[in-house]
Amino acid sequence: MDRRAIEAIKERLDIVDIIRRYVELKPVSGRWMGLCPFHQEKSPSMSVNSEEGFFYCFGCQASGDIFDFYANINGLEFKDALEQLAAEAGVELTPGKVDPGAAQRSSEKKTFLEMHEKAAEYYSRLLKLPEGRTARDYLKKRGVESATIESFGLGCSSEDWQGLEKFLVTSGYSAEQGVRAGLLSQNAKGRTYDRFRGRLIFPIKNLSGRVIAFGGRIIIDGEPKYLNSSDTPIYKKGEHLYGLSQARTSIARTKQALLTEGYMDVISLHQFGYANSCGVLGTALTPEQVKRLSGFCSKVNLVFDGDSAGFKAALRSAEMILTQGVSCGVIVLPDGEDVDSLLQTRGAEGFQVFLDEAREGLDFCLATLKAGYSPREIMDWAQGFLKNMSSASLKAFYIPKVATGLGVAEAELRSAFSGVLGKSSTPVVRKREPRAAVSVGGQEKDDKYFLRYAVQHPEHVVELSERGVAQVLTSHWGKKLWSILTAHSGQDIIPLLDDSEKKFWACCRMEEPFVGEDLEEEWRHVCKVIARRRYELGRKQLTDALRRAQAEGDSDRVNAYLKVLNDSVWRDDEQH
Repeated sequence: MDRRAIEAIKERLDIVDIIRRYVELKPVSGRWMGLCPFHQEKSPSMSVNSEEGFFYCFGCQASGDIFDFYANINGLEFKDALEQLAAEAGVELTPGKVDPGAAQRSSEKKTFLEMHEKAAEYYSRLLKLPEGRTARDYLKKRGVESATIESFGLGCSSEDWQGLEKFLVTSGYSAEQGVRAGLLSQNAKGRTYDRFRGRLIFPIKNLSGRVIAFGGRIIIDGEPKYLNSSDTPIYKKGEHLYGLSQARTSIARTKQALLTEGYMDVISLHQFGYANSCGVLGTALTPEQVKRLSGFCSKVNLVFDGDSAGFKAALRSAEMILTQGVSCGVIVLPDGEDVDSLLQTRGAEGFQVFLDEAREGLDFCLATLKAGYSPREIMDWAQGFLKNMSSASLKAFYIPKVATGLGVAEAELRSAFSGVLGKSSTPVVRKREPRAAVSVGGQEKDDKYFLRYAVQHPEHVVELSERGVAQVLTSHWGKKLWSILTAHSGQDIIPLLDDSEKKFWACCRMEEPFVGEDLEEEWRHVCKVIARRRYELGRKQLTDALRRAQAEGDSDRVNAYLKVLNDSVWRDDEQH
């Protein structure tokens, strides 16, 4: 970990400015408050401390510094977040003692990102050249405007088997790197060639706006109709959504998202004013995609074709969204229509009619099941739906709704699914409100009592150490955190903490600390508790030693221990 680089980045980048890119923040009592992007909520519970450079959510306890927020909101590893923020701040990273393999992987990812940017430029430029005429005619026929083409970075690939490969090689990259990056393919004989040929190209971006993959639609003849990048070190298609980079701001503002299937559907929705639209990428919707999307909104409206495949996809997607605790609406278009065709023929007003009539997610699921599934299939679905709920509280919320929708008594449903309903995959997270300072001497039963004081008043860490706090801490967690506090007193310790330690540290820093006479009284009480704990610990050690001496029949040691125990008298005035 490059500590100097981390400090330099924090000096140049304000955590408030970074978080404002994703969350609307308002000043409240010297800090900034906003809706937490890591869970669904209606009232702001995320607080950002610009002066100390950290955030904390009183609802879900998400916490950390600028790197934690940036990594979590963009789905990045810490090292990737560090590299991107370093580049933005103009800070050069110095290689430290790291795993050589990790360094190689990081370097490779950086190269692949550069190659994708180059490829995007190549495809975009080709669209403007004579080779791109067929693709331009196709886009014109589909009603795609030039501004939309630029906004989504659309391009095209030629029929040349080595067009992109030649471009990458002349740009300083090898064909082998092109294969590893997913831009080129390689046959059994080892020959490399362009993965995308004769296609309209759709760049796929991550939440940082970097191109990480491509989708290609055939525009002449051939199969498959759509071809997507395979998984690479910089791209996992089950984790990303097409257009989310462009839609993120609108989704965060409206707290709603439109989710559809096709590239052209997403583009058309944006062009007709639905800037909160994004799409899945050639696979069924995944929990990772739902989790990423739910960080920005509280409701997802699904838009699917009205054919049999569309109904099945809507059923699977609605089920997954609901089990993740996100509200869901379902829009099923008339059979034979898709989003793009509907918008082109009826305009935004025509599409809005369907959006206004969206079915509630669970109602749609149950109605679809009852219309075309057997009773056994319906009950199997209901059991799986409740079993996959992400929390016990969600399960409790949906049990009566499912029972009513199926026309069975709630008690009978609970009895039938007793094994399923008794368990949840994740613990319930209860929302917590900001707490006022605890009373003097409060919560002294465990290690957190001493650690809370040390975090809130780091100027007392040295004296607390001298008074023997380390001797009275009982948990491994507490001892580890205390060692960090003492070893790095007065420094930025957030990068050194694990998730549980960050939550505790940030929560303590967000609480109102004692001041004035209350602070003096709390300090006296802390010292008194430390002294009493050390005394009690010493008494216990002597008592244990006495028992061992008695068991061994050593009368001299027994008498010595008894004398020490009888002479040790607790007096409060000696503990200050």
